[in-house]
Amino acid sequence: MRNAALILGLIGGLMGLVVGLASYGYTEAVDRFGEVEGLFEQVANVDALRATAVLAPILALAGAGMAKVRALWGGALLLLSVAGMYVGFGLGVFTLFPMAFCGVAGLMALAAGKPDEPKAHF
Repeated sequence: MRNAALILGLIGGLMGLVVGLASYGYTEAVDRFGEVEGLFEQVANVDALRATAVLAPILALAGAGMAKVRALWGGALLLLSVAGMYVGFGLGVFTLFPMAFCGVAGLMALAAGKPDEPKAHF
């Protein structure tokens, strides 16, 4: 279960990294080149979106890396990453899969109590 949490979290974190790079790049392009009415408009809170674009994928990748040894901490980081992606990016076509992968990985990491290692986190 911990291995599955590691792999799913890694895939979700990498997909979240792509979404974060695209979001950060979009806000930077609109700042640099200006808005085009009806086509390219700046988001309401640029700083919050940029912070989410950087922090959420890092939390997901760190949580995936910790899922094998520290399943409780890794699962908490993965679920925190999902919450950050939802608040920062919302639920859409490009954010659905990273959030689903990280959410399932976080739940699997939290549920991985005993079978993989002799020391459970509960």
